[in-house]
Amino acid sequence: MQQKTKLTIYSCLAVPILLFAFETRAQAGPILGFGRLSANSVGDSVIGETQLTVELSDVGSGQVAFIFRNSGPDASSIADVYFDDDGNLASIASLIDADDGVGGDPGVDFSTGASPPNIPAHNNISPSFFVTAGLLADSDAPAQPNGVNPGEQLTVIMNLTSGVTFADTVAAIDLAGAAGGLRIGIHVQGYASGGSETFVNLPPGPDPGPGLVPEPSSMLLMAMGMFGLAGYGWRKRKSQAA
Repeated sequence: MQQKTKLTIYSCLAVPILLFAFETRAQAGPILGFGRLSANSVGDSVIGETQLTVELSDVGSGQVAFIFRNSGPDASSIADVYFDDDGNLASIASLIDADDGVGGDPGVDFSTGASPPNIPAHNNISPSFFVTAGLLADSDAPAQPNGVNPGEQLTVIMNLTSGVTFADTVAAIDLAGAAGGLRIGIHVQGYASGGSETFVNLPPGPDPGPGLVPEPSSMLLMAMGMFGLAGYGWRKRKSQAA
């Protein structure tokens, strides 16, 4: 009975702590879908377009988080992430994945740099997608198991260029390939067909308005992401204090 009471207390405490982390450590931004770039298979392309997203989140201190999610259920794995940026992002600060002590998915393991160094089918969009130097990452070998599979996520923390704000970064998404714009690309493997596809982000959609609640699975993924960002902020403050 005492153990059950403790569990209830811990559970009750976890909710406000998680909400506090969500409110204070990260300002949620738009959640972007992806549109097909390569279209090697219509079926595989549809899977990517329906279950892969990236969320922008303000983590403060001149940094922004890009949270890549795979909602599932169909087999697919985000193996590479690429950024085509014009002056908004300075560098990759960190990756929240299996190597991260708090909030990282144990099945996701990425490193900076990627092979190939530019997204496949990058000329299938106008203007062509060209990766900005240093703004890319891919899953460690074996690539598909260590990528972002159904139910998993990867968070890429970026340092912003001096003078650039989170609002500027969000606005840059609307500019796409134009001057000052930002585009996000992904290379996806692990389909049941054995094929692979590439995608580029779609512009932000309209605000869904009040009354529309995310599905439970989406809420869980969002909670995991915010917990990871809160842990990242705690470690950052601890290292600065040291």
